[in-house]
Amino acid sequence: MTSVETTPETSAAPTLEREFIGQSVPRKEDRRLLQGQGVFADDIKRWGMGYIHFVRSPHAHAKIVSIDVTKALELKGVYGTLTGDEVAIQTDPFFQIASEPGAHVQDYALAVGKVRYAGEPVVAVVAETRELARDVSELVEVEYEPLPVVVDARLALDPETPLLHEECGTNRSWSGDYEWGDLDAAFAEADHVVRIKELHFDRFNSTPLELNAALVEYNRGTGQWTMHSNNQFPGFAAIMMGPALRVGLDKLRIVTQDIGGGFGNKITSHPQLTACCLLARKLNRPVQWTEWRTEFHQSMSHGNERWFHDVEVAVKSDGTLLGFRCKALDDAGAYLRYEPLGGVIWSQVTPGLYRWRNIRIEFTQVMTNKAPVSPNRGYSRMQHLWLTERIIDIVAAELGFDPIEIRKLNYIKPEQMPYETPNGCVYDSGDYPRALDLALELIGHDALVERRADAESRGLLLGFGVGSTLDSGTNNFAQSQLINPELQFSGNNEVAMVKLDILGEVVVTLGTAPQGQGHETTAAQVVADIIGCSPDDVTVRVGHDSYWNTHAGFSGTYASQFAVTGLGAVKGAADELAGQMQKLASMVFGCGPDDIELAEGHARIAGNPEAALPFMALGAIVNAGNAGFAEDPPPLNARYVFRPAFDVPDQETKFGNLTLTYATQIHACVIEVDPETGYYEIVDYAVVDDCGSRVNPKIVEGQVMGATAHAIGAAIWETFAYDEEGNLLTPNFYDYHVPHALDMPPLKTGAIESPSPFTPLGTKGMGEGGGAGIHAVCAAIQDALRQAGKPIVCDSHNPYHRVWSMLQDPGATRANVEVHSK
Repeated sequence: MTSVETTPETSAAPTLEREFIGQSVPRKEDRRLLQGQGVFADDIKRWGMGYIHFVRSPHAHAKIVSIDVTKALELKGVYGTLTGDEVAIQTDPFFQIASEPGAHVQDYALAVGKVRYAGEPVVAVVAETRELARDVSELVEVEYEPLPVVVDARLALDPETPLLHEECGTNRSWSGDYEWGDLDAAFAEADHVVRIKELHFDRFNSTPLELNAALVEYNRGTGQWTMHSNNQFPGFAAIMMGPALRVGLDKLRIVTQDIGGGFGNKITSHPQLTACCLLARKLNRPVQWTEWRTEFHQSMSHGNERWFHDVEVAVKSDGTLLGFRCKALDDAGAYLRYEPLGGVIWSQVTPGLYRWRNIRIEFTQVMTNKAPVSPNRGYSRMQHLWLTERIIDIVAAELGFDPIEIRKLNYIKPEQMPYETPNGCVYDSGDYPRALDLALELIGHDALVERRADAESRGLLLGFGVGSTLDSGTNNFAQSQLINPELQFSGNNEVAMVKLDILGEVVVTLGTAPQGQGHETTAAQVVADIIGCSPDDVTVRVGHDSYWNTHAGFSGTYASQFAVTGLGAVKGAADELAGQMQKLASMVFGCGPDDIELAEGHARIAGNPEAALPFMALGAIVNAGNAGFAEDPPPLNARYVFRPAFDVPDQETKFGNLTLTYATQIHACVIEVDPETGYYEIVDYAVVDDCGSRVNPKIVEGQVMGATAHAIGAAIWETFAYDEEGNLLTPNFYDYHVPHALDMPPLKTGAIESPSPFTPLGTKGMGEGGGAGIHAVCAAIQDALRQAGKPIVCDSHNPYHRVWSMLQDPGATRANVEVHSK
C-alpha cells in the first residue's frame, strides 16, 4: 500500500497546542477487542431469559386470515408468543416523519391485518433456547390470502397497481419539487442539451459483522425497560418507541457497549425492540433476540433504490455545465421507518462538487412490496452524487470532452470556499482539483496509454474511471420540515462530560454510541492535548447508557458527525475542565488562573515548574479536602453541549444550510475486461481523502478502506434482487457476496487537509465515501467498452453478466441517451 499526505500552505487549523491530535496513536479500543474481551449485545445473558424468534411471512403481500399458536405453546420449553393483534391492542402505530399521504401509514412492531413484504415478522415465539425458538416457530399456523404484488417502483403509481396501505389511498409516500436558479435561461444559453432517459441506482446494503440484537428486561415495580442493544441511534429509537409503548422516555433505558458495525443500518431496529419490550413485560422474564443473517437480509434496512428519469443537462461548447433537471423516483419498500428523509437529505449535496447554479429535481418516493429501507453509509447523498458523476462522464463521452478536464473546468475552486450552493448549503473548505491531481498521480494516469496497449496485447480492454463524493458531516434536522412542515425537529447538538476524579483520573463520558470508529481514542487525544496529559491517562467510558451517559435527544452515531459534534462537545467540556483546574490551582498558589499552565499531568505556575500540583492532588482537594477555601472551589466536572449554528431552512424556496461540514473523497480505478465473457478485474485503485484536520490519520485511513470495500462490493457483487413475486433472490451470503480481503485490489491512499473554518478542531465528518468508488468502477467500465460500440453504463451495479450484455448489444444502452446541439 502506498500512502501520500499533503497539506495546503494556505490552510490554518484552529489554534491549539497539538501533541497528540494529528498523530496515529494506537487505538484504546483495540486492547479489549483484539483479545476477545469486547462486550456485544449478544454477549449479555440473564438467568431464566427466553430467546425470541420471529415467524416471518413467506408472501410479499397477503391478508392474514388467522393465526394459531396452540401447538407451539404446548411444547415443553416454550415460554410464550406475541401476535400482531396483541401488538395492535397494547401499542400505538409508530410516529411517521412523513406528511400526507405517508403520514397515514400504520406501522407496528408486528404485521397487523396483512403482510407487505416477504420476511415481515408476523408472530414472535419465545423459548428456553435459541434453537428451540427457531424450531417451534414451524408449529405456528398462519393462514394467508395472497394479494397482487408490486416490486417495480416505476409501476407503483399505476392505477391498476395494488395498494400497500389502503389508509394512504396511494403508494406514494411523499413527493416534492426542488428548483433553484433559472433553468429556462440555462437551457436557452446552452450549445448542447444531453438527455438521458433513465439511470438506476441499485438496492444494496452494508453488512455488519454483528447482526441486530438485544437483551431486554422489564422492571414491574418501576415500569421501566432496560435494553442492552446495538442500536446506533438510541435517541431516535426512544423517540419512536416511547409514544408507541404509551410511556415516557424515562421508562426506556438503552445500553450499548461494543457494536460490530452500524453504517446506518442499526438506526431502525425500533420495531423489533418494541416487540422485545412487550414480550419482556408479558412473560415477566428477560428476553433475548439476535438476528440470523437471512433475517437481516430479508427485513433489515436496505439502502435506498433510486431511479433517475428524463435527465437533461445544459452544456456550453467549451464544456461548462449550466444546469440539469431530472425526475427522481425513490423506492422506500413496504414501510417508511426513517423515510421520507431521503427525499431531502440528498439536497445537502445538490450540485455535487460542481458549480451548477440551475437545478430542478422532481422527487417522488413510493412504497413497494420489498423490505423497508434505512440510512446506509452515505444515505441518500450517495445516490445523488452517483447521478452527478454519471452526468459528467456521459456528457464527456457524448460531446468528446476529456472526463478529467471537464471535471476540473466545472469543479468548485478552492478560492471560492466557503461556497454557498444554489440551495443555501455551505461547503466549508476543500481543494477538489488538487485532490484529483493527487489521485491521478497515485494511479499512474500518465502511463495509461502504455497500459492500454499492454492490455490489448493480452486480448483485454483496459478502462479508467474516477468518482468524486462529499461526506456531509452532521445533520440540521430542520431539513425535515421541508418534508413535513408540522415537524418540530431543528438543528442538532451533542453532549460530552469530562471530569477529574478523586485520584486524578480523567474521565470522559460521550453522548454517542460508537460502532468501531475509534471514539475512545480520538476523544482521549483531544482531552490530553487540552489538559496537558497523555491519552493513556484519559479514560473514555465505553459505549452508551441513556441513564448515566449525558446525552441529547438526537445523541448517537450517524451522519458522519462525531468528529464535528462529538469531538466539538469533548473539546468544549475539556476546555471548561482546564479552566476549572487552573482556577483551583490558582486558589492554592495564591496567583491568577492565567498564571497556571497545565502540562505533563500537573497544574503549575508558568515559568516555575517546581510550583506544581499533580492531577491527583487537584482531584483530592476538590473531592475530599475542600474545607477552608474562602470561595467554593470549582467542581472539576464539566458538561458541554456543542450546538452547530444552524437556522431553519425556508420552506417556500427550500433554501438553507442543511449540514455543517463537507469532506471529500476522490476515487480512481483501473480495470481490465475480457471482451469474450464480460469478466473484469480491478487492477489498480487509488483514493484521496480530505476530511479537514485529521485527529488520528490511521483511523481515517481505515475508514477510507472500509468505504472503498463497500463501494467495490456494491459496484460488482452486492444487490438485493427480487423476483416478480417479491421473493428476495439474495437472502444470505450464499447469494449476496460481500468482498473479502482477496477480492480487494491493490489500494493506494493519499490525503490532503483543508481544515474546516466552522468546527472547533478544523475537523469534518468522513467515512461515507463509497459512492465515489461505485462511480469510479462504472466510469472505468464505460471507458473500457468504448472500443466495443461505446455502450453507456446506466446502472450503479454492474456484475459480469451485465457487462457481457453491454458488449453484445451496445446499442441498447446508447438508445438511452440523446444529444441536441444548436
